[in-house]
Amino acid sequence: MSLPTTTDVVLVDTIQLTANIGADCWGRPREQPISITVHLHLKPSFLDISGQSDNVVDSVHYGHLTKAISALSESFADVRALVHEVTQKAFVLAGENVDAVRVVIGLPKQILLANDFEVEVITPRGKDSLQQVAKVSVKNLIMPVLIGVNPPERLAKQKVITNITFYEKPGMHQVDYPAIIKQISEEIEQTAYLTLEKFVLHIVRSSCLASDAIEAVTTRSQKPSALSFAHSSGVEITRYRDAFR
Repeated sequence: MSLPTTTDVVLVDTIQLTANIGADCWGRPREQPISITVHLHLKPSFLDISGQSDNVVDSVHYGHLTKAISALSESFADVRALVHEVTQKAFVLAGENVDAVRVVIGLPKQILLANDFEVEVITPRGKDSLQQVAKVSVKNLIMPVLIGVNPPERLAKQKVITNITFYEKPGMHQVDYPAIIKQISEEIEQTAYLTLEKFVLHIVRSSCLASDAIEAVTTRSQKPSALSFAHSSGVEITRYRDAFR
């Protein structure tokens, strides 16, 4: 384990609002709940000034940032357009002291059977957020699966909790993630597994090949019913798209 690097970050966590960013989990273009988290990655040691003076004027006013984001338009072409708008406002309000802006958009109603759907983009100063790599996460996707080697596990499906992280290639892409998750769920329903290893690799392969825009995928699946005295057993696999060509 390596030691951490020196960082100065000001963040606003989970601003709640509603906006139309395209289709919701039922395929209807309408307003849906959205959470926005913004991390301002500041120049090295910038916070030493306010840390010593104990004066808020020597730091970044995150109250102004919160108000600006909360007042955003109620309609965007897609989630990347929203990320771009938030990123631009963050750079303008924070000034020259910010080296990069990280924006995480949460759409809890975007994917059926999943707890949350997040899009994360880090934009260095002077760069266009629309041309950066996007990390897209489907969180706590619950699927009933016939899986396991023990005789009782072959008699009934059990709950498997899966988290899938997609890493897109740089640039703007139109990836239909609800359709990808729907397709994977349908594949899973028609199959049975002895091991989580095969189950997870199946999801990684299908996810990597679902779109040319996807560069890599990490999948973690857990069986909460597998062990009596542990939260769950689990497997995590990361693969690049090239692994399946």
